[in-house]
Amino acid sequence: MTQRQERLFVLEASGGGRVFSVNPDGSDKKIIATECGLPDGVAVDVVAGHFYWTNMGIPPVNDGSIERAELDGSNRTTIVPSGVTFTPKQLHFEAVSQKLYWGDREGMRVMRCDLDGSNVETLVQTGQGDDDRRDQTKWCVGVAVDSASGHLYWTQKGPSDAGLGKILRAGIDLPTGDTAADRSDIEVLFKGLPEPIDLELDLAARMLYWTDRGDPPRGNTVNRAPIDATNGRREPEILSTHLMEGIGIALDPGGGRMFVTDLGGTVYEADLDGSNRREILLAQGNLTGIAYVALPTEESST
Repeated sequence: MTQRQERLFVLEASGGGRVFSVNPDGSDKKIIATECGLPDGVAVDVVAGHFYWTNMGIPPVNDGSIERAELDGSNRTTIVPSGVTFTPKQLHFEAVSQKLYWGDREGMRVMRCDLDGSNVETLVQTGQGDDDRRDQTKWCVGVAVDSASGHLYWTQKGPSDAGLGKILRAGIDLPTGDTAADRSDIEVLFKGLPEPIDLELDLAARMLYWTDRGDPPRGNTVNRAPIDATNGRREPEILSTHLMEGIGIALDPGGGRMFVTDLGGTVYEADLDGSNRREILLAQGNLTGIAYVALPTEESST
């Protein structure tokens, strides 16, 4: 009989940079990677038995990288070497195309590659050079993909607490004749946000979720909005408040819940509407990315 073993994969940017996995109730914490260079985004390929994570490196330096390991942390390898991406942030595993997507903050772009790190592509380029890099409205952070509808989503967070953050959408692939720096299909879904960070999609319910740093009442929150606008786009719904610099978000739509991390070191669980929030881990260092997975396990019958 096949049962499911649920796990969270969580990144800690402090303590030299670590990845740990834990049960959704906070038990059985296992550190599975250490000495990561400011890890920020994490994604899991359950079928292949791999997890991937981004290392920001030293943000002013072009030295970001992406690593892969088996689910227990073994066979660790760098697939996107230092300098191919500047400051990689949230990471998304897209199962249909077998691609990894990520936001590159100081690189001012959204990128993707094959699962072995080959065929690195830039899909969106919001700026070039040091002068543009100082403009934080050009910094791409969160990323999500809707392969069925052919859409790519990302955040441009803006300066801290500035209220200049945006969530944008475009086609997964470049339109014919366009370049990453001059796309004709970019749509701004939301603007004037405090500081949007990570994105997640509930494709069955057609909802977009994200974390937002910045000042209250709209900042340091978890938010959601319908993906498909009808008769005008609704204002985002604030689901959860008073995070301590909210970063990571992971959804378990089948279980009707979400998991959120913040730089204050807390992992939260809540219903998808934000109710029944509880802290499942506290004082875990500076937490960034989080991924939820249900792993199949074989149990022999007696």
